Amino acid sequence: MDVVNSNTKKEISRMYRFLMFAGIIMVAFNLRPSITSVGPVIGMIRDDIGLSNWSVGIITSLPLLAFAFVSPIAPKVGNRFSNERALLIGLILLLFGIAVRSVTSVTLLYVGTLFVGMGIAFCNVLLPGVIKEKFPKKVEVMTGIYSTAMGAIAATASGLSIPIAKGLGLGWQIALLVWAIPAVIGIVIWIYLSKGRRGKDQQDLEFVKSKNNQIWRSPLAWQVACFMGFQSFLFYVTISWLPEIIRDYGASIATAGWMLSFMQVISLPFSFLVPVLAARTKSQGWLVWLLAFFAIAGYGGLLFGNGYAAMIVSVIFIGIALGGIFPLALAFLGMRSKNARQAAELSGMAQSLGYLLAAIGPIFIGYLYDITHNWTIPLITLIGVAFVVIAFGSFAGRDKYVLD
Repeated sequence: MDVVNSNTKKEISRMYRFLMFAGIIMVAFNLRPSITSVGPVIGMIRDDIGLSNWSVGIITSLPLLAFAFVSPIAPKVGNRFSNERALLIGLILLLFGIAVRSVTSVTLLYVGTLFVGMGIAFCNVLLPGVIKEKFPKKVEVMTGIYSTAMGAIAATASGLSIPIAKGLGLGWQIALLVWAIPAVIGIVIWIYLSKGRRGKDQQDLEFVKSKNNQIWRSPLAWQVACFMGFQSFLFYVTISWLPEIIRDYGASIATAGWMLSFMQVISLPFSFLVPVLAARTKSQGWLVWLLAFFAIAGYGGLLFGNGYAAMIVSVIFIGIALGGIFPLALAFLGMRSKNARQAAELSGMAQSLGYLLAAIGPIFIGYLYDITHNWTIPLITLIGVAFVVIAFGSFAGRDKYVLD
């Protein structure tokens, strides 16, 4: 009888771990497509509802504002109800937001987008903790798997938006609503996973403030936060406006959408490679310079290049830069901290301030286009931001700790 019970427990454990793995992958599938699917159809949304470029940029900026304000709250909810239940809450918020914003209304578009950002913020902050708790000996492998899944589905979402909206004639509303499907699947899985009792060994992931707010007085912490913010500025501006920039080359709206998808596919291997290289060197300043060079070359190519060949090479360069610089920013959160508590404090500060700064990007670049009616000044601005990334990244990449 004991043998039978033992085998039954092993089978239950295997099933639980399989469902946990599937649940993690489904959360990863929900972290970006509801944002990256917007860029290719942003022009359609603007024309259909009658928005200006700066106001339609709010669609991309609102999730970032939600990231900034919800990131410190999500771990507290996880500590109170369990990470599994907090992830379920995040997925429900995300599903509600996707559904609401797919209605042709300016108000509902903004309200739904805000809920999308809140849901993603919950999942984005809590998922690494769940991986550390459930797969403590496979953190790097699981992180690599979910990062790849996140990037792959993000690229797919960018590529499918126009075929769904125009190719199938379903409109931008359905092109955005279709990404409710992975949210529904994720909710079903996490309803089961959240039924279990809170584990006694669950990590305390609350982004508590350090005594006397030391982290906020650390110059290095501010440098890491600004590096996080300005690289996010580049990423979300590119996600929002690259298709419109490419259309100025004479490309069709479908081609512009697939080029955004292509850029994200190019970025995938560098998302793996850059953290590995960063871990092997004491100082990462050289990596910052290298990645920023690709960004400057990419945006410069879009500014000065002519023809499809220049456009494609520029998009490749931008993909390399953005693919490597984001995981490098995440790596700094751990590399510049001596322990898990410091890492949590730095992460809370960097994500809150970083995403708040990044939220300005799509609106500001859209406003520059509104007043100039071309992409010259916006692209020059992006090149300037890349130099700012170099400045803060060079300091953040030094072999130091935030509270030394």
